[in-house]
Amino acid sequence: MADRALGFLTMTHAYLNRIATAVPEHDVHQPFVTFASAMLEQDRVRNVFSRMASRSGIESRFSVLSPVPVTNEFDIDAYEFYRRGKFPGTARRMAVFEQAAPRLAHRALDRLALTDGERSGVTHVLVTSCTGLYAPGLDFEIGDYLGLAPTVERTMIGFMGCYAAINALKLARHIVRSEARSKVLVVNLELCTLHLQETQDLEQVLSFLVFADGCAASLVTGDETGLRLDSFRAVVIPHTRDLITWRIRELGFDMLLSGEVPKAIGRSLREVAGEITAPRQPGEIDLWAVHPGGKSVLDAVEQGLGLPQDALRASREVLCRYGNMSSATVMFVLAAMMRSAERGKLGCAMSFGPGLTAETMRFHVA
Repeated sequence: MADRALGFLTMTHAYLNRIATAVPEHDVHQPFVTFASAMLEQDRVRNVFSRMASRSGIESRFSVLSPVPVTNEFDIDAYEFYRRGKFPGTARRMAVFEQAAPRLAHRALDRLALTDGERSGVTHVLVTSCTGLYAPGLDFEIGDYLGLAPTVERTMIGFMGCYAAINALKLARHIVRSEARSKVLVVNLELCTLHLQETQDLEQVLSFLVFADGCAASLVTGDETGLRLDSFRAVVIPHTRDLITWRIRELGFDMLLSGEVPKAIGRSLREVAGEITAPRQPGEIDLWAVHPGGKSVLDAVEQGLGLPQDALRASREVLCRYGNMSSATVMFVLAAMMRSAERGKLGCAMSFGPGLTAETMRFHVA
């Protein structure tokens, strides 16, 4: 009993030490707006789409697909991939994922710049992705690229959508708190642009307007640097199961992202705001790292929590520069915060996804 009590008293805290991010080189936002406008056949629908595109709060989004003629063997022509009347099947999309995902992961891992000691000390690899899968998969690719020991424990967190990064950090915290020597490498990689559908449904085309490709790599250990991961809480919004769905079909992964999502988020946050930030009140939280699912989602969070106008500045900047990269996106927001956050500041991270669920994380700057 004494040993158990002592172990409790000396339990290790987990820290998100640093984050590196990477996106592909092809900016496809404006080319997509042009392509989607041409795809929509009705003038009224096309005009609504153009109006919504101008109000999206997005200036650039990046893809592994090239909107200009390809120049090397690694490039994939977006217009050849998405040929009108002949969009690719799931097998073709997954072949591109298997080809392109490791290259993007390598770019993020290079920027993470693990030291030799950190690399040899990695005990766990956690990978999140909902936009592609194959086996042996990205967990093996990462281990081979970094030369990790074959004894490293690998876990794939798949098909959880945009909130998967928060779940990965939650698992990393459990690992470090249960075994203090653990060093957990977390990689969040999404190639959302591989799943465009040929459709006349305006709501579906508007969902494609925000999505992009990106990767974040981070290190979670017991070393007291970066952000201390204090607590986690999941909030499931009742009667919203059908508002976000993500299913594998013959022509890729088929997403439904209802226009009712922002309203549901705003309404729910007004009811549970105090529970998410307890024992603090939302106004006492210094840093808000909210997943930028879209401009209307950020507006709903801001209103639902009663936040000041600039509280979500980091999230809006990530949305503007990169769009919504599913699970990787909140890590881009956290990375931006870590570059300038002052020691001792309290923070709350939040991501939304199928369920409809908000996964939240309390943290403070170590």
